[in-house]
Amino acid sequence: MIQGDGSRTRAATLAHGGVTDARVAAADILADLRNGDLLDAAFDRRATGLDARDRRWTQELVYGTLRRRAVLDAILTARVRGGLARLDADLTDILRLGIYQLLHMRSVPPYAAIAQSVELAKRRHGIGASKLANAVLRRVDRERQDESIASPPLPADAVEALALSESHPQWMVARWAARWGLDETRALVEMNNTEAPLAIRPFGIVREQLESILEGAGVTVADAPFLDDGLCISGQAALAELGAFRQGLFFVQDPAATLVTRYAAIPAGATVIDLCAAPGGKSFELSRAASLVVACDRSPARLERMRQNVLRLDARNVFLVATDARETALSTVDAVLVDAPCTGTGTFRRHPDARWRLRVSDLAVSAAAQRAIMRAAAALVRPGGLLVYSTCSLEPEENDQQVQQFLVEHPEWTLDAPPPGTVPDAVMDGGMLRVLPQRHGVDGAFAARLRRGSA
Repeated sequence: MIQGDGSRTRAATLAHGGVTDARVAAADILADLRNGDLLDAAFDRRATGLDARDRRWTQELVYGTLRRRAVLDAILTARVRGGLARLDADLTDILRLGIYQLLHMRSVPPYAAIAQSVELAKRRHGIGASKLANAVLRRVDRERQDESIASPPLPADAVEALALSESHPQWMVARWAARWGLDETRALVEMNNTEAPLAIRPFGIVREQLESILEGAGVTVADAPFLDDGLCISGQAALAELGAFRQGLFFVQDPAATLVTRYAAIPAGATVIDLCAAPGGKSFELSRAASLVVACDRSPARLERMRQNVLRLDARNVFLVATDARETALSTVDAVLVDAPCTGTGTFRRHPDARWRLRVSDLAVSAAAQRAIMRAAAALVRPGGLLVYSTCSLEPEENDQQVQQFLVEHPEWTLDAPPPGTVPDAVMDGGMLRVLPQRHGVDGAFAARLRRGSA
């Protein structure tokens, strides 16, 4: 048994030509990202078959590499003759993974990080690639006693320097710095490079009972920010192995998402449509007060995963419908939640791949789709009813500007803030919900509660 580097058995290692299953999975995940897959889906697919320990190790390696990609690239650029442009993209990813192990994963012996990366390069790209990987990684290993290797020289420009040191696209950092200033932007990008806690919501059980059950199973429990009935957990094995999970006593949801449903203040007994429902957390929150929640999504695969959670939680008043949010055949209801597809800039610590996938042009594309969904949603709200628009984006084009344009185009609608005290004042902004990671310590979220005129 090889300890500390994600290996399980010698047989498992040799099955991949001398490379551990975990490292093969990590390289495959990064290849999937280059082909357009999302990190969550790629990880779940490639990590199938790994035990809980290897799965956790692979997650640490992949997520850490993505969070530090710009710095890793600066290190590589200074040590690869001709720069990264001359390398195959897959070989570049193998080198990134190797350097991250050398500099940031203390559980990995340097010889293992080097030997395994070199073997992986040989297996995927031939002997020439393996010789290059060996030379580069051995040089990094020799130089890593100099702490400056993990912090390459920074540009003189403050925005460029922050973008490099915290591994974010420069255009993104420039946008945020113009809006909030450099200090607050620094707090945001630093938070994006931390691991997000696992927050859960009790379901069909009070918080104190769930806490007791989890602690009895060896799970470390802490209070979730902003929620007197929310929990953050750690120290557990695979989530699905917990008895409380299998019994449907909780579901996973960041406090920011819960604040959206609290802000919505749906009347007790209301009939609600959750128009972009998957993965389902907001539908389950709404089902606490609503008589019926019609949870819609256009993806059969996402709805199937949500169906499994409906069954696990025994959420009998949540009804699933496969439909495109822009073209539904549903009747009008008391309230509609539009948790709109967005760039997700408020959830970068959970999705470190997203920062490298986004382009400036994506904001315009996303905003156009959001406008179409809002128009369709408005037609589903009865006179006097509510439309709640939300995103996990930090960007004005997807948030305030969408609401302002909607209200101009639909004069029969008004912004209708929830009753005082519905959510903490700290996350209220002009009648709208605004949760910012750098200020509130949770994921980013935005919501606007809109009331249709009764006439």
